Amino acid sequence: MTAFLKEERIRITLETLRERGKVTVPELSSLFGVSEITIRRDLNELAGRGLVRRAHGGAVYRVESPPEPSVIQRMQENRPYKQRIAHAAARLINNDETIFLGSGSTTMYIAQRLVDRKGLTVVTNSIPVASEIATTDDITVIVLGGLLRPSEMSMIGHITEVSLREVRLDKVIIGMRAISIKDGLTNDYLPEVMMDRAILHMASEVILVADCTKLGKTASAFVAPIDRITHLITNQEADPEILASIRALGVDVLAV
Repeated sequence: MTAFLKEERIRITLETLRERGKVTVPELSSLFGVSEITIRRDLNELAGRGLVRRAHGGAVYRVESPPEPSVIQRMQENRPYKQRIAHAAARLINNDETIFLGSGSTTMYIAQRLVDRKGLTVVTNSIPVASEIATTDDITVIVLGGLLRPSEMSMIGHITEVSLREVRLDKVIIGMRAISIKDGLTNDYLPEVMMDRAILHMASEVILVADCTKLGKTASAFVAPIDRITHLITNQEADPEILASIRALGVDVLAV
């Protein structure tokens, strides 16, 4: 049997995954004539590089979401979807509540629809969100400090996470880079992951706003399982099978 160098095994494994979507440890062991322990090391290395996702007995090929443009650019992408989603999300926000409104293009549209609220307190790490409601009567705005992420115009990092501990929230409303039944909620900006995780535990009611282009996708860093959220608001063009699977996890799904 021909001996395969490690580089050849890696190349052929990736080619097989791209063609078939998944591989098992036993079949790769038989193909390359090496032990299953060696194959597991290969797959673990590929998973560590973000090229595959380890699964029971093998690996599956990652469906990666493309690099995300700036928040200002994203305001114009899928705008009708986001405006419908924002309208539905705003209806879940009541007077006299304290909410966290995260960064992102959809949350910007939500902020625009809160101008008639009374006694509302909005906690945010987003400069654009804060600017939208800064001069609105009867809304108190709390802006979290931290390290500025220029493309998102949002605050992240240790200082932001410490600031979060000082507030108590009724609801959390956030966006997410990618949502997958298998991989859960994922983000492609690693420095933001820890803050995302902290935010998801700040309130018993967590509302995720995401248009259909975010569903069925996986970004590079795991944030939380899907059932950590209580509500998903998306647009009606979303894949009904994906929505049914999310509902089966106990999440209230609204497609508008």
